[in-house]
Amino acid sequence: MTDAPVLVVTALGDVTADLVLAELHGLGVPAVRLDPSADFPHTAHMSARIERGAFTGNVTTATRHLGLSAVRSVYWRRPTPFSNPQGAETPEQRFAIEQSRRGYMGVLHTLPGVLYVNHPARNRDAENKVLQLATAARLGFTVPDTLITDVPVDAAEFAAEHGKVIYKPVHRVHLACEDGRNRTIWVRTVRADELDDSIALCPHLFQTCVPKVADVRLAMVGGEAFASRIDTDDDHLDWRQDQSRITCSPVSVPDPVRDAARAFLRTFGLSFGAFDFAIDGDGRWWFLECNPNGQWAFVDEATIRAITGALADTLQKGDTT
Repeated sequence: MTDAPVLVVTALGDVTADLVLAELHGLGVPAVRLDPSADFPHTAHMSARIERGAFTGNVTTATRHLGLSAVRSVYWRRPTPFSNPQGAETPEQRFAIEQSRRGYMGVLHTLPGVLYVNHPARNRDAENKVLQLATAARLGFTVPDTLITDVPVDAAEFAAEHGKVIYKPVHRVHLACEDGRNRTIWVRTVRADELDDSIALCPHLFQTCVPKVADVRLAMVGGEAFASRIDTDDDHLDWRQDQSRITCSPVSVPDPVRDAARAFLRTFGLSFGAFDFAIDGDGRWWFLECNPNGQWAFVDEATIRAITGALADTLQKGDTT
């Protein structure tokens, strides 16, 4: 295993991946960085075989030759998305884009006996916000009362019953607007009298608004927990809107929260998860969501270093148990 490389799949400019790559380098662990939609077939090429029950192959980049059966672990971060086939000018181009997406990604998703942090299929399952909320409640997290509905009267009744209520998308999206800029729909409070028949167009997610005094970003690396308290210098419902106004500091994790987070990772088959909590005035931790591939390079320096070291150690060991 000494020379077995770690494969890091991500786009250029991924600061989070850069930290882990630097840590791996310091440990003397070889690593190969790959961004499939950008690298194939211009600066990288691939051949994979399934013969006599074995999966083998190689990827050749401008500087490295990677034997797929020799990979010790995969750090799957945020590779550049492949182009939309429908945007291509010719049927041949659409065919090539779709074959590239399925072929390159299919091979990289299939490395046998390899630790993925995390496997893309596991990330996709865990990103289902409704599933993760139901799972979190079952595992013992404190979850705000939640309604997912396309029935306007049910939405209005929920808001009237619970007082201060927030809306968030069922799945986070970036909207491409006429000016060419992407816009994000942030969490916001809603009133019963502003919920109209447009609710019927699609499912909406409403929750009781937690009377929070701070937020927490908890990074779980296997069974290890690394948490930062996030304080905002203003009354921001969603601290992600303006990270220049937040202050992060290490915070200890209550045992029940740590235990439930470990169970959450096991349930979804994850090696890593970035959990968001709201803390109320009584010190109770309210589960908001888990991003299985969330960021953590913005928190306090001590916690960044601890997460970096834990991830590098996990990737170095490549232990799938």
